[in-house]
Amino acid sequence: MEIKTESMRRCELVTVSGRVDSATAPELEKVLTDLIQAGQKQIVVNLRECTFMSSAGLKALLSAHMKVRKAIPPGEVVISEITPQLMESFSLVGFDRLFKFYERDIEAVGSF
Repeated sequence: MEIKTESMRRCELVTVSGRVDSATAPELEKVLTDLIQAGQKQIVVNLRECTFMSSAGLKALLSAHMKVRKAIPPGEVVISEITPQLMESFSLVGFDRLFKFYERDIEAVGSF
């Protein structure tokens, strides 16, 4: 798994590639938590090159989502460029109702 972060004007863009499983999910959770602790409350997670996400990866996203929603003022974690296979997994666990999804990064970044 590889994680790249890029600061945008209104948010942080986090690009995840490769497999997110129980071995790599803690790294994703740490990156997201560090961003939130640094004051970033608007986060776009690009999953275009993410080939697999286990329940541990889903938990990392959910944890970040809950932290930014509890912040004052509340923030948001949105997902961009998700593959159809991953979207199916997100739908099965109900994340399709929890997160906002965008087809392109520019749309996700523009949503803030």
